Amino acid sequence: MPHHHRPISSSHPMCGALVLLLICAVANPAHAHTEAGVAGGLSSGFLHPMLGLDHLVAMVAVGLWGAQLGKPAIWLLPITFPMVMAAGGVMGLAGLPLPAIETGIALSALILGLMVLFSLRPPLEIAALLVGCFAVFHGHAHGTELPAAANPLAYGVGFVISTGLLHLVGIVLGTLTRWPAGTRAIRGLGGMIAALGVYFSAASLGWM
Repeated sequence: MPHHHRPISSSHPMCGALVLLLICAVANPAHAHTEAGVAGGLSSGFLHPMLGLDHLVAMVAVGLWGAQLGKPAIWLLPITFPMVMAAGGVMGLAGLPLPAIETGIALSALILGLMVLFSLRPPLEIAALLVGCFAVFHGHAHGTELPAAANPLAYGVGFVISTGLLHLVGIVLGTLTRWPAGTRAIRGLGGMIAALGVYFSAASLGWM
């Protein structure tokens, strides 16, 4: 599926880490996708979640929401997402069909962004189920787009590690909720993610 490369505005203080990640990610993507073997597969898999803004913001949102919910969600949600995403990746590699992948990924940014914006606190089981459902779409997309030259296992390890680091970015930013100003900033960042989710959703449906 096509990725969206429009940068997040760096004018918001909470977006600095995301912008830095994007700059690092796009520095040399072509080279990473042409490498062969384990090293090529690992680097391609590591960079892949960062090359699509729809993937990136959803994964950061998981960490933000987990931080808002506190223990044990702060760790359970970022663990659930990569594990289920890996299963979705296997589905993609196996060629198992999954309908509306682009829409599912877009909705993940929209809904997770809304969760952060309104600081919603559903039961832990519901939160984990929601994150897991979205992870299937992200994983399937990664598995389907596996570069032919990459080592499949190394590629999978790379994108799981990358996903975990993006969750960690969200968790670190989410710790700012300890202060009133930080709480407002994080909720504002959730609103930005939700707004991007609206754009992604409209694009996936051919409305833009």
